[in-house]
Amino acid sequence: MTRDRSRGCVLIACVLAITGAAGCSTRNPPKVSPAVPPSFSGIEMIGELKDFAEAMGSQPTDNFRTTSARVVSDERCYFTGRLQLPGFYSNLRLVRENESRCAARAGEFDVFFYPVQAVASGDETITVALAEAPTERVLVVVPHEDFHNQIEASKAPTEVAESAATLVGFLTASAFARERLGEGASTSRLLARDVDLFLRKSLVVNAYYDRVSELYKSFRAGAISETETLVRKSALFAELARACSAISPDPVSFNKCPAALNNAGLAFDRTYTRHYPLMYDLYLSLGRDPSALVQTLKQLMPRWPSSVTSVADLMHVQP
Repeated sequence: MTRDRSRGCVLIACVLAITGAAGCSTRNPPKVSPAVPPSFSGIEMIGELKDFAEAMGSQPTDNFRTTSARVVSDERCYFTGRLQLPGFYSNLRLVRENESRCAARAGEFDVFFYPVQAVASGDETITVALAEAPTERVLVVVPHEDFHNQIEASKAPTEVAESAATLVGFLTASAFARERLGEGASTSRLLARDVDLFLRKSLVVNAYYDRVSELYKSFRAGAISETETLVRKSALFAELARACSAISPDPVSFNKCPAALNNAGLAFDRTYTRHYPLMYDLYLSLGRDPSALVQTLKQLMPRWPSSVTSVADLMHVQP
């Protein structure tokens, strides 16, 4: 979520030629030892992972350098009205409270309780929840949160920063696992698969977000009654549950369905999925080069167009 003021070429012209153009060169990820004993966990590889991310173009942070006794980083209760669908999690109502108090709000609101494993504070510790998470999850969370603390990422819209950090997290984890564990290792194969599985989730979530949003617009316009709206809402969320549950194979580093199948859960996940397909297309246009993607996003994010639907739209962004 911040800003890079580098000059050189018109931004996307540099972007699309970034792997070879003078003045727009990438940094190659380091080569690391190809194998580790099976007993190694993601926590034990965090230091190497952070070095790896820096070699891909990220600036160092003080996140995840120490452990703590905290079970989670934060306990958050997001909630919104029964017929209100905010654009992103930043527009949801938020209080910090435990799960039982959050659940008590469900009589009046759509709620989503979120025990956060890690927050991009700049000096986040390794919480108990993160330490106990599967290796694949750890390898994704660390670069995801570190990317949020990049100067360039901090000034981007929330939904842009989350989609970017999500893709960068997957790609960094996958590339690191491939180098550290070997291409044939289970962790390497599963993380490489999650990059595409999240694209499938994004398409499902974005489609149902639009459908639910249109339903509420019809209600506000007086075209349908509140009772009928609630009936149709229930049907749409049931369809969403079936659609995301059908994603196969199962991902290892994220949930394939929103954690709460209601307005709060959908708005929360929409924050991560809204721009993911576009970020993915940008990654493809850069020849599937994670380092090029990191550098490109750091140039684009502070100037992200308010209306953008394709990589071609980004060609008009100036440095």
